[in-house]
Amino acid sequence: MNTKEFLIKELRKYRNTQKEEVFKSFFKTGKGEYGEGDIFWGVTVPDIRNVAKRYYLQISLNGIKELINSEIHEIRLTGYLILTYKYEKESKQEKEIIANFYLENLSGANNWDIVDLSCYKILGSYLIDNPEKRYILYKLVNSSNLWEQRISIVSTFAFIRSNDFVDTLNISKILLKHKHDLIHKAVGWMLREVGKRDMQVLKNFLNQNIRQIPRTTLRYSIEKMDEVERKYFLSL
Repeated sequence: MNTKEFLIKELRKYRNTQKEEVFKSFFKTGKGEYGEGDIFWGVTVPDIRNVAKRYYLQISLNGIKELINSEIHEIRLTGYLILTYKYEKESKQEKEIIANFYLENLSGANNWDIVDLSCYKILGSYLIDNPEKRYILYKLVNSSNLWEQRISIVSTFAFIRSNDFVDTLNISKILLKHKHDLIHKAVGWMLREVGKRDMQVLKNFLNQNIRQIPRTTLRYSIEKMDEVERKYFLSL
């Protein structure tokens, strides 16, 4: 049995049939929903992390590719989490290999949890060190793929943590007319993170774009404001 098979065997031990049904509903796997047809084992993220941390040093990129091509949601998530752990520990040269591997293997990142737990830790971190390649985010935001579009905005969380807001605001503006609620929420989340570090930057953005901002995005973005400010922006 190779490393990948040992890992899957370990992950299967945490399978929970009751949670399977909950997860299928929570991640919208019904016909016509964004997670249509996805298969769950009902394994929680802490348990997935536990397995990923035990195996990330031994497993190869080829083994990870097999994980992220799995039909099982938690196996795919394990693969992407392993990539984040590998990225954190590797040399600059190896980080580039992992970042490119991530970009070449996005098809398994097909729900919001997988996107949100991996993209800013790999792609976002990589683009902090390689700012000349931030054009990648603009290719992703202009993709027709919902998950690639979400990756484009959530990856900027890494920039926000470094008090760099330019790309977050630019990509947010591009996505304001997006029709999907998952994008509205992601943009609102990133704008809220900007506001936690510089509230005036957030207020300026809201004032300049208030007529185009979806209600969900607005509500997410103003969560950390005081009640008077929240009511003001909601009244506009």
